[in-house]
Amino acid sequence: MRVNEKLQLLRLEMKKKGLDAYIIPSFDPHQSEYVADCFKARAWISDFTGSAGTVVVTNDKSGLWTDGRYYIQAEKQLVGSEIILFKMGEANVPTFTKWLQDTLPMGAVVGFNNKVFSASQVNELEKALKEKEINISGEFDLISGIWENRPHMPSEKVYIHDVKYAGKSIEEKLQLVRKEMDKEGAEYYLISSLENIAWLYNIRGNDVSNYPVVISYGLVSKEKAWFFIDLNKVTKDTSDILKHSGVEMMPYEAIEAVIRELEEGKSVFFDSTSINNWLCSLIPQGCKKINGQDIATKLKAIKNEVEIENLKKCHIKDGVALVKFLYWLEKNIGVEKITEISAADKLEDFRRQQESFIGPSFDTIAGYKEHAAMMHYKATEEIQYELKKEGMFLVDSGGQFLDGTTDTTRTIILGNISKEERMDFTLVLKGHIALCKAKFLYGCTGTNLDVLARQPLWEKGIDYKCGTGHGVGFLLSVHEGPQRFSIQYNDAKLEKGMIITNEPGIYKEGRHGIRIENTLLVVEAENTEFGKFMSFDVISYCPIDLQGVEATMLTSEEKNWLNNYHKRVYDALSPYLSEKEKEWLRRETKEI
Repeated sequence: MRVNEKLQLLRLEMKKKGLDAYIIPSFDPHQSEYVADCFKARAWISDFTGSAGTVVVTNDKSGLWTDGRYYIQAEKQLVGSEIILFKMGEANVPTFTKWLQDTLPMGAVVGFNNKVFSASQVNELEKALKEKEINISGEFDLISGIWENRPHMPSEKVYIHDVKYAGKSIEEKLQLVRKEMDKEGAEYYLISSLENIAWLYNIRGNDVSNYPVVISYGLVSKEKAWFFIDLNKVTKDTSDILKHSGVEMMPYEAIEAVIRELEEGKSVFFDSTSINNWLCSLIPQGCKKINGQDIATKLKAIKNEVEIENLKKCHIKDGVALVKFLYWLEKNIGVEKITEISAADKLEDFRRQQESFIGPSFDTIAGYKEHAAMMHYKATEEIQYELKKEGMFLVDSGGQFLDGTTDTTRTIILGNISKEERMDFTLVLKGHIALCKAKFLYGCTGTNLDVLARQPLWEKGIDYKCGTGHGVGFLLSVHEGPQRFSIQYNDAKLEKGMIITNEPGIYKEGRHGIRIENTLLVVEAENTEFGKFMSFDVISYCPIDLQGVEATMLTSEEKNWLNNYHKRVYDALSPYLSEKEKEWLRRETKEI
């Protein structure tokens, strides 16, 4: 069925319900960035497959709102449909709420599904549309009625993430959570975020591709902990461990009855940005609602010593796989047919050879030449390129290991490149180095530091329409909060033990895309009379292609950083390589 046909079916359902507009977000009932196939309603209705975006449909118009990572992809995937692309963040581009205000008459009704909108989103939507007396109603799941052959809910078994990797037991994590509950004056803590539930109960699953979580809810009191899950997914061994740790399991749907029956006068803590509006509405009126950042979010973001040691080992294994892939690519390009897809598959093969590898941490972005200008490009058989001994090839990839999650990007020089490409490569490298070298006063956030990576690009009138880096989970989401490098304000202080990526880039549509990404660990640098200073330790190990570097553009300090980083790469990875691979890596990490 084509997009426009789906939209007409949706409009028929809207008419039956007396709706003048309908909103379809990207989220599942847990506000997840990545969702199971059965929750990909926005992708189904629009054919736009990016991870972020919102579709809004009225009786005669429709639009898709998405961010700078997906402008190019969305333009291509919307071709042939009536859906208009709205580039979020661009000048004079309205938000979808402002567009609804301008498009709908007074007294109109906007519908949506309460279960895939967070409580905070519904509150903001209501406030925005109230000015024009536009009503909202979240009781409508119109997509289920028109989506034929919709995928079923996932049903694979879950497993316990061993404490030798996690560093803390379920009991220890519950104790930490209850201390935070006491600080908030909360008697109950309601959890909807899948990654926070997975962290708290040391549980992992396979309900979402590349994202080892299980669809579930959690509830913690001062004496008990509940885990709401499809019980068919839980083996006896897993059940026994959870019960022994003080966790009571109940069916996923039982969350409704349990929340409705909370005692009047009790205080319930939740995060309105991650709890869906339907679930929030179940909390009895007589209960005190305490809204704040999810307790597990910050606890999870600061890695413990066991996790940090595991992550460092994990990144060495990942670096070995990357070097083996780069060596293979250089030796075989022009000898055999290599495409964007086959190259990505080969890289995954090298990762699979590493101990405790589970799967990719996201769909590999393997873009050759102008395909790399699409930040989240995904090759298909129809559009993929064959690699040649010319131009640049961007590979952004990562792995899920029992001992951590990885995310690394390298832009690989396959042959001759232009002066412009070499300059852009070097500008990205300069921005990357500036952020890696940062030393900053404790209390800084990623927003305070983001400019360091952009400054070399800004001096040339260049920018990239996304953040510079994001937190990374531990056998969890490759995109983890609350920390991030971004121009958009972020209030999360960079704490010792946080993990964050550094990935500036240049993306020129129809020409080329360049990104260099390493993963950083936040560490303490020194204490002086002026306060505590922090810095970063790079824990990713992979050579940066020197063929793309215009050395005359680098300062002596930048050259020293690059030489020292490459020495670390060689020292860390060479013990695990063959003699030929060592020889290749020695050449790739030579001093400049």
